Amino acid sequence: MNSEQQWTEEIKSQDSLFAINFKELWHYRDLLLMLLKRDFITFYKQTILGPIWFFVQPILTSLIYLVLFGQVAKLSTDGLPQLAFYLAGITIWNYFSDSLTKTSTVFQTNASIFGKVYFPRLIMPLSIVFSGLLKFVIQFGLFIAVVLYYTFIEKSIQPNLWVLATPFLILLMAAFALGLGMIFSSMTTKYKDLSFLLAFGIQLYMYATPVVYPVSAMPEKYQWLVKANPLTGIFECFRYGYLGSGSFTPSSLIFSTFFISILLILGIVIFNKVEKSFMDTV
Repeated sequence: MNSEQQWTEEIKSQDSLFAINFKELWHYRDLLLMLLKRDFITFYKQTILGPIWFFVQPILTSLIYLVLFGQVAKLSTDGLPQLAFYLAGITIWNYFSDSLTKTSTVFQTNASIFGKVYFPRLIMPLSIVFSGLLKFVIQFGLFIAVVLYYTFIEKSIQPNLWVLATPFLILLMAAFALGLGMIFSSMTTKYKDLSFLLAFGIQLYMYATPVVYPVSAMPEKYQWLVKANPLTGIFECFRYGYLGSGSFTPSSLIFSTFFISILLILGIVIFNKVEKSFMDTV
């Protein structure tokens, strides 16, 4: 046997919990694309409206919020058009909540696949985050149409240069959902009750996030609680950029970036540790 024989593939445990083999992830990019296609196509394959549901969901939700929070509860929207205000929050919240919910069960959902074939386990949560982007882009297009209407027809909002921060805001949302989702996914391999707790917790978390209300609507003595939420800076920046009003400050976005970066690193460490032995407990 040739002593200098070189293997095309080498599977071994990671040397560090912080390790991310980007070269290997790139090598399996075809698998990532296949998973994206599966998530996007098969989910709506047997529905009547298909991808139109991407438009129906935010429109119906915005109308419900408009009635409940705008007309009944009469929550402030900082003088902004209610439809545009609620749609702004719903658009980015849907992306975050969907990505977090699906990522949090990635080990349980794909246990049968993990037990049969090797591939970088990080591919699965990444595919969820990227497939969510496809849905987000469609709903974002609807939001842009509403923004253009209120900008040029109603002339009641004034977008500004902070709209250029949109890619960075989406990156932060994806990183937050990915990091927190990997932590919950790793923990649910042993404690499956956490998946039910997370489903309930996400609903409560929405009301702790300025999705249906601005920070200014909160009593001043409680505003620090909302501002301590790492999503607050993202939502306020998004609204301020596209709607031209809000209590956004660059420092809140810096805080969000720092917090989410730490959480993502923690999620990667826990994910790398659990993936080596999760088949024994899942």
